[in-house]
Amino acid sequence: MKEPIKGFSKLSKAAKLEWLTQNNFENPEETLELFQGYWHNDENVQRKHDDFIENTMTNYYMPFGVAPNFQINGRLYTLPMAIEESSVVAAAAKSASYWMARGGFKTEVLSTEKIGHVHFMYEGDASALFRDFTSLELELREATKELTANMEARGGGITSIELVDKTDDLDHYYQLEVCFETCDSMGANFINSNLEEMAKRLESFAASHSELEENKLEVVMRILSNYTPKCIVRASVSCPVTDLASEGTSGEDFARKFKRAIDIANAEPYRATTHNKGIMNGIDALIIATGNDFRAVEAACHTYASKSGQYRSLTHCKVEDGIFTYWIEIPLALGVVGGLTKLHPLVVKALEMLGKPNAEELMGIVAVSGLAQNFAALRALVTTGIQKGHMKMHLMNILNQLEATAEEKVHIAEYFKDKVPHHREVVNYFCNLRGVPVPKVGS
Repeated sequence: MKEPIKGFSKLSKAAKLEWLTQNNFENPEETLELFQGYWHNDENVQRKHDDFIENTMTNYYMPFGVAPNFQINGRLYTLPMAIEESSVVAAAAKSASYWMARGGFKTEVLSTEKIGHVHFMYEGDASALFRDFTSLELELREATKELTANMEARGGGITSIELVDKTDDLDHYYQLEVCFETCDSMGANFINSNLEEMAKRLESFAASHSELEENKLEVVMRILSNYTPKCIVRASVSCPVTDLASEGTSGEDFARKFKRAIDIANAEPYRATTHNKGIMNGIDALIIATGNDFRAVEAACHTYASKSGQYRSLTHCKVEDGIFTYWIEIPLALGVVGGLTKLHPLVVKALEMLGKPNAEELMGIVAVSGLAQNFAALRALVTTGIQKGHMKMHLMNILNQLEATAEEKVHIAEYFKDKVPHHREVVNYFCNLRGVPVPKVGS
């Protein structure tokens, strides 16, 4: 039975590794060698990685691929993508080439505000707070004046402060809802620091107000929201329906089937979940590569997909006057300064690959990545089906698990060139090629 360990975070890296490997693995020496094998050979680079989080033991490698030929607003981009799923980069690249021949992608940033809240309770009559809110707002802005000075110099800062009555949802519950413009930074620390100062000033304002009952106001939390419905970007493609014809399918037939696929994702949450997951394949891969917070973006996008009261598609489609238009509007709170953007060497290179975009430009590029991924998936689903292409990309994973040689990989890939490589069939063919018994099902 394992014993708990105290003060683990205070141990040296070597001591942590010794405890970890000795107490958690059947072969400590082999595990230690494996962990150390993933360390960077440059000590300075490894030290940076060690400092990203607490208790770093090793580096977790993820493929860093690229998808070229993305024409966005008339400019050609190569997109960096960090992801382990085999078909994502290939699908993105295929969509990029497809739409480059049809005018490329267009993007538009619709809004860029982020939101934070001071959540508080007041058990008495709060009408005086609302009546004197103008005075309170002046005090809140004064309390954050020093914090916002640098951001205001860059064109950002606090854009609005509202007092919100939420007592219909929860007894005695109120909010200060604060909107921020954070320019090229994601702005989490900036937002939270301002909210903390506002919370203090709110408490002192209530304590000194003659019409507010003493000790009835309690600040519960002061924190930014990862839901950013005022930070929206639109990406789209458009072409004549006749340009969609391919592989024996007319453009009209393809457009009709494609639109129905999106209509189904709007009507059926089971389908919408998988539909939107595919969108996030493209979005997350680019966000990870550029050092942004993919978890925050995931949360915001899924909440946005539910804004009507039902979980729906994040992409949209229409056919009017012979023109096919397909687009996505999503909340993306991204940054190109702060965080890992100057610390992680590959993040630096990813942003350089994209031409060192500002935050708004990056929003558009990320939205395009999600739109391209969704197009590739739906195009396959409404025509040939998704498994043929997906399994072909998965074939190398199967062969690597079987420890196939380079020559065997070439031979087997050629054999399955016109076939769907289901796992069992690949294993059978591999074993026959080697002249070894085929394992029984379940073994």
